[in-house]
Amino acid sequence: MAFKHGRSFEAKPSAHRTRRLSQLATKEGPFAPALTTLYVGISAVFSNSHSAVVAVAIHDSVYLLDFSVKTVELEAALERGEDPVADYVIAELESYEHNNLSKFIGAGLPFELVKKSPKLCSRLWLELDIVPISILPESEGHETELKDRTFWSAKCVDEQADSMARKCIMHFGPSLAPLLQVGYRGVVEIDSGGRAHILTLDDFKSTCSQSTWNAMMHFVTELKKSKTKIAFFSSTPQGGGVALMRHALVRLAKVLDVDLNWYVPKPKPGVFRITKTIHNILQGVAKPDVRITAEEKQVLTDWIADNAKRYWLSSGGPLRPAEEGGADVIMIDDPQMPGLIPLIKSITPNRPVLYRSHIQIRSDLAMTEGSPQHDIWQFLWGNIQHADMFISHPIPSFVPSNVPRNKVAYLPATTDWLDGLNKDLNEWDQGYYGHLYNDQCHALRMTELKWPAKKYIIQVARFDPAKGIPDVIESYAEFRRLLAKHHPHIEAPQLVICGNGSVDDPDGTIVLDETFSLLETRFPHLLSSISVMRLAPNDQLLNTLISASYAVLQLSTREGFEVKVSEAIHKGKPTIATNCGGIPLQVQHGKNGYLVEPGDWHAVAGHLLDLWTNGKLYEEMSNYAKHSVSDEVGTVGNALSWFYLANKWANGKGVQPNEKWVNDLAREEAAIPYEKGENKLPRTI
Repeated sequence: MAFKHGRSFEAKPSAHRTRRLSQLATKEGPFAPALTTLYVGISAVFSNSHSAVVAVAIHDSVYLLDFSVKTVELEAALERGEDPVADYVIAELESYEHNNLSKFIGAGLPFELVKKSPKLCSRLWLELDIVPISILPESEGHETELKDRTFWSAKCVDEQADSMARKCIMHFGPSLAPLLQVGYRGVVEIDSGGRAHILTLDDFKSTCSQSTWNAMMHFVTELKKSKTKIAFFSSTPQGGGVALMRHALVRLAKVLDVDLNWYVPKPKPGVFRITKTIHNILQGVAKPDVRITAEEKQVLTDWIADNAKRYWLSSGGPLRPAEEGGADVIMIDDPQMPGLIPLIKSITPNRPVLYRSHIQIRSDLAMTEGSPQHDIWQFLWGNIQHADMFISHPIPSFVPSNVPRNKVAYLPATTDWLDGLNKDLNEWDQGYYGHLYNDQCHALRMTELKWPAKKYIIQVARFDPAKGIPDVIESYAEFRRLLAKHHPHIEAPQLVICGNGSVDDPDGTIVLDETFSLLETRFPHLLSSISVMRLAPNDQLLNTLISASYAVLQLSTREGFEVKVSEAIHKGKPTIATNCGGIPLQVQHGKNGYLVEPGDWHAVAGHLLDLWTNGKLYEEMSNYAKHSVSDEVGTVGNALSWFYLANKWANGKGVQPNEKWVNDLAREEAAIPYEKGENKLPRTI
């Protein structure tokens, strides 16, 4: 074997560049230096149970830059719960990043190494923010066994590592994020088609209480025993809260070996303008004269029917009867997809179909004849009424009065504590993403962040008419006026307003333009202190911005649940938010944040002044916030609820919820009651 005595990295960074960037970081903060983006390939040859020869190959997007080879002693470490290969690789890559002022984006490694170093992938993701891509060396498909090892085993271990790096690069797009995979029949192939093994079962278990975990596993056992097939249908594979929840749920289901798949329709030009208008009308944020025409309703109906017949109802599709390989239980997300419900019931009347409503519905207007909301709701209800359950955010006013109450159940929106949006990022990685933000700002001549020299307040949300962005600006302006009046010696923080776009969100550009117009016409004196950016999707970038912020705003005028509030609180950020939708279920007024009425920017300004000028108050609120979030808004809590519902409906018993919370029903069924002191969302507002 080549390099049997080992080889260390030989590349040396430019002393001039190192000195310049170090000075820049000292002078302007960790967001200032630009790190070089790289990829890495890893391979290992296990000669016996005592040692492994590990090779690490460093690549840019084109060339091999450097490599190392080392023999790692094993000595039955796995039996002791240790993973010396993972320990070595993590230390080697972290050292290389710091010595060469670089940031690794992805790591390619052979599937066999994933089995022999079981902690490596999740540690790459959680400790170094590297996406691990497991690859079957001589295969291009999804096989997990190599049928012909001849070519691969003939390569030296350093050649294998180089091959892994080159194959890894192909899984990333121009924005350096893993390419989204939507496969045959519109199935969403999460995590690079299942190749990115970013989390283990133990990782998920660490995010919740033992009670929540045990309750979930009760239903996992039942689902696996009965071989229940579960199918979710929603409109888009990325860009909004529903997609984030589904990615996390499918990821956990795959680790648990629960048969759960998620499908999306093929996009059709013009459809998302219609669905977004429906969303705005139902929330009551559209102009009063905006309506959906009969022709537009037909376009939406035809779009769903065409996808169903072409991909899902055809032979072998997920909507075929269960005895023909179709799903046993079907979940339909949001107002875009209920047209599927009567199609499903027409061929399998007794198969359970559950409808999940993720948005605020102005139920008062939905039941007012002649209103745009009534017109839209009647159109949707014509399909939704055939569903076996109506699952809503836990706000009774979101459920129109014509929905039978015995079918209504409550379930909050959720987030994943270990995905790119929420996991802990080290200072090195935060510096990389902070620089990315400032780089995008610089390209548009937008105000850049000077953190940590200048702290900042932030609202992260899509540029949507319901997100209260004008109120954010009014609040900040009033806060600055109060600060200058009462504490002229204290420097003010910056304000950041940012969010991602989405394929089904055509209003974003309109609201962004309105935001700039408001700033330029009414608050030109604050332009140098306010940074407004509509960002390309990048979870870790948003994670960094919230993690480094001083306080968080969520001033929505209409809202479903808005789990970003819990995400901010979980990071210990005091959050000022509106008494709107499901937000008051998450914010404990005066403890982990403040609640204000929508549009009351005077109150927001007063709370900002208190937090900015009273360090003791801020620390108390921040410390309380970190430990005040319920398992119900995490992925495991979400899985508990869905697995319970799937199990009850698949075994023929069904559920008649009568407006109860799904989590309560699940804990009761599993015979695992809530423990004293366990964090739990309020059951009433």
